[in-house]
Amino acid sequence: MEDKLPHERPHHPVVVALAAKRAESLQLRIADQITAFAGSMRFVYVHVVLFAVWMLVFESNPWPTLTLAVSLEAIFLSTFVMIGQNRQAAFQQAKADHDFSESELELKSNTQLTREIHVLTVELHRRLVEEAKP
Repeated sequence: MEDKLPHERPHHPVVVALAAKRAESLQLRIADQITAFAGSMRFVYVHVVLFAVWMLVFESNPWPTLTLAVSLEAIFLSTFVMIGQNRQAAFQQAKADHDFSESELELKSNTQLTREIHVLTVELHRRLVEEAKP
């Protein structure tokens, strides 16, 4: 998978890795599609139309059945919200782990460079002081 999605900036390596992992699982792809749809205004518009048609056209007393349908839908949607939250938590943890590893590597590199600069500075000072002595 590429590091860059169309029309977007490059993504963090963890984002790319998790997207690739999620793309491998049919269940996760379905959950992502449902979550994306349920979090859209299209979802709201579809429900407004369906419930209005249901209440006005198909049933004279829609409230008991409508209450049951909406309750069941709320149960399933809350599950998808939790799936999304779990996904976000997994991403945050993976990103934090990656960032920690990268910062540790950077710290080791900086420490090594600082030591090498110190050695060079001491050597330069020694040569300049010895050459300056009569």
